[in-house]
Amino acid sequence: MTTRAKVLIGLGLYLGLIVVSVFVFGFARMDNAEYQPQNEFKLDTWFSIGPLAFNKATLYIIIAGILTVGTMMYIANRMQARPNRVQTAVEALYTLMRDNIAGENMDQRMLKKWFTFIGTVFLFIWFSNLIGYLPLPTNTEHPVNIFGIEVPSLALYAATANISVPLVLALIVWLSYNVEGVRAHGVIGYIKSLVPAGVPGPMRPVILGLELLSNFMRLISLSVRLFANILAGHLIILFMAGALVVLLGIEALGVVTLPLAIAIYLFEVGLVATLQAFIFATLSAIYLGEATAGHH
Repeated sequence: MTTRAKVLIGLGLYLGLIVVSVFVFGFARMDNAEYQPQNEFKLDTWFSIGPLAFNKATLYIIIAGILTVGTMMYIANRMQARPNRVQTAVEALYTLMRDNIAGENMDQRMLKKWFTFIGTVFLFIWFSNLIGYLPLPTNTEHPVNIFGIEVPSLALYAATANISVPLVLALIVWLSYNVEGVRAHGVIGYIKSLVPAGVPGPMRPVILGLELLSNFMRLISLSVRLFANILAGHLIILFMAGALVVLLGIEALGVVTLPLAIAIYLFEVGLVATLQAFIFATLSAIYLGEATAGHH
């Protein structure tokens, strides 16, 4: 049987399933008075320790931090002369962070000083994104009763889908490269270095104003890019996996949207989670390298 025939048969079965679902469930609308999709991202306080509130975002940050530190320590203490598959994968990841992310955007002096920071930022965001696609028992709004005990139901959530986490990371990067720029050139010299060489005298104040504005906008672009991509991915998965069916009240629609949800989920896990960590870490390295260079 040819590949084309297999594809046509698969599509035919899928269309047949849609027809059967419509015949069984129909297009009767259901009333939805309880389910609110936006509550999936609501942060309910589980408990407080003084001024500190503990919620599911805090849990995801702690898990990502433990994975970032624990994974590298575990592998570092078990390095072998003849690496196994896990060590080979870790070494490849290390090479990516050192040579492609940091090494190509900073000189050797800055690389030695800031590589650990860049690598940590990449791994923390990467783990934060990845565990955001694992269903964990964090939904306290709709608990499940197990032998008389109410247990939080499984849900998808990512700390990086909360603007406060990417904003704090972006603020750390922004302060770091500006401090390094001042250290390398002095306050006046760093401000002067923002203006590209060759700009005519009368235009220098205008360009300087634009560069200062651009420098501040990096703080926003770094945080919003990460936040928006992760949040959008989770929202699309949520709606395709069932929220759209509930909101529209059309049960048969789930046959169409669920396969799309699975495809989007695999795309997000396989590409977006890693790509967003790579972009954030790469831009951080670029900004650190530019801040200490002679001219931008």
